[in-house]
Amino acid sequence: MKTVIRTADAPAAIGTYSQAIRAGDTVYLSGQIGLDPATMQVAEGVDAQVHRVFRNLAAVADAAGLDLGRTVRMTVYLTDLAHFALVNEVMAQYVKEPYPARAAVGVASLPRGALVEVDAILYAG
Repeated sequence: MKTVIRTADAPAAIGTYSQAIRAGDTVYLSGQIGLDPATMQVAEGVDAQVHRVFRNLAAVADAAGLDLGRTVRMTVYLTDLAHFALVNEVMAQYVKEPYPARAAVGVASLPRGALVEVDAILYAG
């Protein structure tokens, strides 16, 4: 059984996907870019985008009745791996130890010209 998770506090899906899906004790959060949910515009600059990404992820986690402290896995997609240190700094403001398992991937481009995207898996059990 899977359940769709939705919230107006994060950007609406802009494709054929859900903001998140709960399957048993696991919640799979779709990738979030730095879109402001009110305007559906990408935040200006990498710092603002990274913060917006984590606020969006936190909003979806909250809609599932969880918080980012329940994250067991994240994947970070960056168009410039030079921004990886900034992602680490900002992530530490939203996710505390023990940190989730994580991968970081350099990509050629992201939707809407975003500079960063992050997806996550949360454990609700």
